[in-house]
Amino acid sequence: MSQENNIQNIHTSLLQKEATDLLKKLIAIPSFSKEEDKTALLLTQFFTDRNIKVNTIKNNIWAANLHFDASKPTILLNSHHDTVKPNKGYSIDPFNPLVKEDKLYGLGSNDAGGCLVSLIACFLHFYTMPNLGYNIIFVASAEEEISGHDGIELVLPEIPKIDFGIVGEPTKMEMAIAERGLLVLDVLAMGKAGHAAREEGESALYKILPDIEWFKNYEFEKVSDLLGKIKMSVTVIETDNKQHNVVPSSCKMVVDVRVNELYSFEEVLKIIQDNVQAEVKPRSLRMRSTSIGLDHVLVKAGKDLGKGYYGSVTTSDKALMPFPTLKMGPGDSARSHTADEFIYIKEIEEGILTYIQLLEKIV
Repeated sequence: MSQENNIQNIHTSLLQKEATDLLKKLIAIPSFSKEEDKTALLLTQFFTDRNIKVNTIKNNIWAANLHFDASKPTILLNSHHDTVKPNKGYSIDPFNPLVKEDKLYGLGSNDAGGCLVSLIACFLHFYTMPNLGYNIIFVASAEEEISGHDGIELVLPEIPKIDFGIVGEPTKMEMAIAERGLLVLDVLAMGKAGHAAREEGESALYKILPDIEWFKNYEFEKVSDLLGKIKMSVTVIETDNKQHNVVPSSCKMVVDVRVNELYSFEEVLKIIQDNVQAEVKPRSLRMRSTSIGLDHVLVKAGKDLGKGYYGSVTTSDKALMPFPTLKMGPGDSARSHTADEFIYIKEIEEGILTYIQLLEKIV
């Protein structure tokens, strides 16, 4: 082994230890969405202790490289520090960071603590370097798990202009170059109340049944090579009536629509509204499908490292960024939100090394 490689290995190992120690501290602090103030303080102190100027926007924090130059393009490194609430299946304390057989257990360890601390380590690696071709900004964002308005969406207008970025989510360090959009619809059918024992009224529940069948069976024409077809699921249904002997006058349902990158939300909405009888209203048009080109410098750098690429069926803060982003990080999406959540220690080390190697090909 050359002296240069040996030094690099020692450097990466030190970064991995620092990152793992930070993740243990993060796990020990509950940080549910909208309640991330204590982990925001921990992260702020982490950077302050290293003489790095850190900025706070509610429960979000951000920092820029030491030699930031406004004339240069800027890369964003982002992951979130909020978590979902632990499910009832936990057999261990979700807030006790436990290391066993090279696994670090704890709520948020996989989603997305491992990504967060790996990106922080990567940021520290480049922080003091002069003459970089790009600026690097790191953001630890809040409210990702609920797609909240006081998360990354609040931060972006307040930081320097971003040219492209990496969003840290567990992808086994493969490149998620496309991501399904999320469109949640409230669908309302109106009828007329009446007594169930007599030929009275017009059941809103029966009126909505053809629309349920349409949502179940309709196939959108354009199928993505990366994300497949658009998927529509009726997930909630209720009437205005709780009495067994009254015909309901209104019936509401919620439809979860996962949109590929080949359709705009407006196109999807028009097709739906043209085909169902009930009133259709979208809750939000924010969480749009996204993609980054195979010819983008980030993707080409990843391919040079032997990384594969795919389309992600899950939605992240990537949907809220109006610039090209690559979703990539240590951990496995299949472990997210599961009981006894964990990440392998070696995955954190791989994440740090890969992030550094990726940026070295660019900056």
